[in-house]
Amino acid sequence: MNTLLSYFWPIVAAGLAIGIIAGAIGFRRALSPVKDKLAPPPPVPPEYYRKRLISLIAGVAMAVAAACVWSGPLGGADRFIAHVERNAREALNYYEMPKVTARLHRAPLTRRLVLAKPADLALTDFQVSELARLFSQVPGVSGAQWRSSPTGLPLLLEGAAVSLVGYLFGLLLAYLVELRRRYNAQWNW
Repeated sequence: MNTLLSYFWPIVAAGLAIGIIAGAIGFRRALSPVKDKLAPPPPVPPEYYRKRLISLIAGVAMAVAAACVWSGPLGGADRFIAHVERNAREALNYYEMPKVTARLHRAPLTRRLVLAKPADLALTDFQVSELARLFSQVPGVSGAQWRSSPTGLPLLLEGAAVSLVGYLFGLLLAYLVELRRRYNAQWNW
């Protein structure tokens, strides 16, 4: 399985579940029995909008919190780091460059791989640029470089964005279920 996918799928699943629950709470509206089928629907009470807003905002906060918990205390980021750096070390050994090191950029953790070499190791410009190009293709790495100055997007922020995408899909599913419930409520046998 892809390293990046193994990091992000639990975050998407958590966002999806939170979105379905928050949407089911937020979009649910009490249906009043209508005697006249041609009459316009009754007005929506204002507390319905407040309840919907509160549940949707709480859902967003919970989806972002789920991404943070997965990345930190549950150890998703640590497993991701170990897997990517192990793949990079195996590639360095394959290319017979044991003195070169490859580590993910930290503080904040990103998917950018930082390559380093000891001062006594002489590499040509071609080798330096080619190693950076090759290690940019390691699964889970957004790019490789020899210096740590331009960092990428933090992994925690990427996780929160992916969690929000899952949350939005969950909201869409909950909204479709609620539309179906409202449509079926008009049939009184």
